[in-house]
Amino acid sequence: MLVQIVPWGSPRYIQSLGLRFEVLRRPLGLVFDPATFLDEVNDIHLIAHYKDWVLGCMMLSRVEEGVKMRQVAVGHSEQRLGVGSEMIRFAEQYAKEMGFKAIVLHARDSAVPFYLKHNYELVGDGFLEVGIPHHAMRKSFVD
Repeated sequence: MLVQIVPWGSPRYIQSLGLRFEVLRRPLGLVFDPATFLDEVNDIHLIAHYKDWVLGCMMLSRVEEGVKMRQVAVGHSEQRLGVGSEMIRFAEQYAKEMGFKAIVLHARDSAVPFYLKHNYELVGDGFLEVGIPHHAMRKSFVD
């Protein structure tokens, strides 16, 4: 398995859209608004893949605090195999190398234990996003 940054609009980026739909959107009855894709042109797109198969993906968006981890998805049959952990390690290393001081994210309730395991901290109270409970989380990098 390899984790790497891919360009917006590339074939692997397009594959990641399908994965995001299957894992994140379809279960909630949501569809993609095509305008969403244009909003992602300046984001950093990470994928985990094996040969031509995209196993997982995430985006990093620049925000005031550092970068915001978004749209994290791992294929259903690849969950619990370390794909998400490898993407987290890659994203954290990249963020540190680029001089970002923190990664922030909004985790679904079901994902909070995963991020706690990776030393992310809960920030504030829970809230609804896309109609389901989420929690703000953060990991700061100390020099």
